[in-house]
Amino acid sequence: MQNNQQHQHLNIVDSLLMQMFGRPKGILGRLGGFILARTKRDFTQWVINLLEVQPDDKVLEVGFGPGVGIEILAATVSRGYIAGVDYSKEMVKQARVRNAKAIETGLVALQYGSVEKLPFADDTFDKALAINSMQVWSDAMAGLLEIWRVMDVGGKIALGFTSHSGQSSTGLSEMLTAAGFTETHLVETDQGFCVLATK
Repeated sequence: MQNNQQHQHLNIVDSLLMQMFGRPKGILGRLGGFILARTKRDFTQWVINLLEVQPDDKVLEVGFGPGVGIEILAATVSRGYIAGVDYSKEMVKQARVRNAKAIETGLVALQYGSVEKLPFADDTFDKALAINSMQVWSDAMAGLLEIWRVMDVGGKIALGFTSHSGQSSTGLSEMLTAAGFTETHLVETDQGFCVLATK
């Protein structure tokens, strides 16, 4: 009986955490977005630095959350383009508010959608990133194959995970290689890790 109650309690906690941070929605999603925006900025900046984003790059962020990464990218990219896809309508709303000026000028476009069906043409982006996102994709390999498809030859991808993400670095390089990427390497920090690769 007690085990069953503990199991039910864990399921409720998992469900709440998923609503706040995994695929945020509703009031919990809004709260989760504010928490993520405050706690993830330094790590997001670190991942973007690893990508060596240039002013004329076309950059894709998958699972942009409250839009902090998009905001950082918009300060670097002046002649390129930044696109974002997120599976949470609540996060799309928050990120659009956070990046309203850059959206108005046409530098940034953010939309609701899934990594498994990206709404972009082949060979569109020079850089792509996903931070604390891949672990909630419904099909990680399909997502990586889609990112590979929309990236230009020579483009770089960064998959970043904070220490709280629950994601292990084991097997990620092999997944990227299986999706067609090359030159994969792992970079670690006290806040988490990032796997980088090239198309």
